[in-house]
Amino acid sequence: MRRPIAVASRHSRLLASGVALATSSLLLALCAAPASADASGGTPDRGTAYMGRGVLAHEGVQGLPADTRATQTEGVDVSSHQGNVAWPTLWNSGVRWAYVKATEGTSYRNPYYSQQYGGSYDVGMIRGAYHFATPDTAGGAAQADYFVDHGGAWSKDGKTLPGVLDIEYNPYGATCYGRTAGQMVDWIKDFLDRYKARTGRHAVIYTSTNWWKQCTGNYSGFGSNTPLWIARYASAVGELPAGWDFHTMWQYTSTGPTVGDHDKFNGALDRVKALADG
Repeated sequence: MRRPIAVASRHSRLLASGVALATSSLLLALCAAPASADASGGTPDRGTAYMGRGVLAHEGVQGLPADTRATQTEGVDVSSHQGNVAWPTLWNSGVRWAYVKATEGTSYRNPYYSQQYGGSYDVGMIRGAYHFATPDTAGGAAQADYFVDHGGAWSKDGKTLPGVLDIEYNPYGATCYGRTAGQMVDWIKDFLDRYKARTGRHAVIYTSTNWWKQCTGNYSGFGSNTPLWIARYASAVGELPAGWDFHTMWQYTSTGPTVGDHDKFNGALDRVKALADG
């Protein structure tokens, strides 16, 4: 009678091992799956866009910045994608400025805005807000109003950077949002003009050179007043859009420590403060 018991026990152990192996494989597969709203490959939900999402998908990663003697100040940009952010960790790592997504279109507000915008300020960072543009949903002036009314305003307190217009690849459809180059330029102008009228400051433009060429025809008319935040995940900034002789900020990676999206300000901390002061 003991032999059948031993066989049964051995069989049970083999079965348990098989179940454990299958469970481990399933967990590994789940961990490897992309944690995004469009992990299935479909169109993401409106509101889930963030700085550089389209840049990474369309242009990829070409390297990391090389060491340079030029003084640059480390920064980060965040959205609901990052959730509650560990601001003390970022501060201790040397990050001194931040931008937080406030709005998208005329209907979306970042649910983590308060923790991200207030938290960066509380640890001592100079911070500002950005708006993800969707030119296919509403006009530029209307989106500027929505942005200013929901976190994108500016105050001369020495700690608030001017608002940013994030204008880049459309994650929800046609790359240029169904607009011609001329229509896109008009839309951007309407946004910038309304933001200036509402806040007294020129907004910053965040974009990539490739997108700008494709969707504005490489328009050169904004460079004289509008600071440029260039997106390029490479060892150097590379070619800039027409009209700008230099960049103010550079988003150089989406895989940096703590939050992923890291940036370099083209200058020392006093230049960051100068931009905040206006």
